[in-house]
Amino acid sequence: MSPNGSDRSSRRPMRRKLPQVLTAGLVLATASGCSYNWEDFPRLGMPTPVTEEAPRILSLWQGSWAAALVTGVLVWGLILWSVFFHRRSRTKVEVPPQTRYNMPIEALYTVVPLIIVSVLFYFTARDESKLLELSDKPAHTINVVGYQWSWGFNYIEKVEGQPAAGKEIPKELSAIPDRFQKDFPEGAGGVYDVGIPGTRNPQNGNPGPTLWLPKGEKVRFVLTSRDVIHSFWVVPFLMKQDVIPGHTNVFEVTPNREGTFMGKCAELCGVDHSRMLFNVKVVSPERYQQHLKELAEKGQTGYVPAGIEQTDPARNAEKNQL
Repeated sequence: MSPNGSDRSSRRPMRRKLPQVLTAGLVLATASGCSYNWEDFPRLGMPTPVTEEAPRILSLWQGSWAAALVTGVLVWGLILWSVFFHRRSRTKVEVPPQTRYNMPIEALYTVVPLIIVSVLFYFTARDESKLLELSDKPAHTINVVGYQWSWGFNYIEKVEGQPAAGKEIPKELSAIPDRFQKDFPEGAGGVYDVGIPGTRNPQNGNPGPTLWLPKGEKVRFVLTSRDVIHSFWVVPFLMKQDVIPGHTNVFEVTPNREGTFMGKCAELCGVDHSRMLFNVKVVSPERYQQHLKELAEKGQTGYVPAGIEQTDPARNAEKNQL
């Protein structure tokens, strides 16, 4: 038998199996899709946003996917076109003409990626700038303290029924830069909550301490660490920020949906990183104030230490930003 004949015979079993493989793949795809909620498809894997700021992030995510899809269709279309129309069995040419240079094509695959990256950079920088914008006086300020391997929450608030604090910032919050301290409510005695990996949410049993937030009111998060780099990630916020020792990160959100949501550390921070979980409970402003009073009644007044003080480079950078 000729070599070509043996090649043809070896291809036949593969051709017979191809329809079976495609059918099995179609059955698996449709079977797994039965439990999928097609209303979630436009979010492309993102959870339902629960803050006023999150739709901006979702829009950026969807736009990036749209750009990737258009690019992918174009590239795969060109690949399949050249594979089909320039196959050897069709042209009968053993070795096609070789072209050393094609300046228009080379210019095209240099300029087009630059345009794509520039457009993505523009929208990313625009949205990042907006998301990290700080208001003059947020309604609430919460110092999130990361430590191996759980979280502490300092509610920098005036709590009803609690004596007002002095004008000086408590030493527990001294690690926070002055430019953020100036926005703290004057005389805020504050309350706190802390957790360990074994802490559970009393309502649903989810692991980790619970951070309470008021619906419809702007909250500023001041992120500090006591030891190593962590990352504060509330999944349906659609954003996260690093919690860095010797440097303070800050961002604001306005929750717009009540419920209990999952949070976690998104930075590998040690052996028990996977247990560094927490919950976020969004409630009405009245219920939020009631929770602060409950913490005060339990004796959790004042603040837990915020963490490591600012390093000199960070302190100098902050002075330049004032």
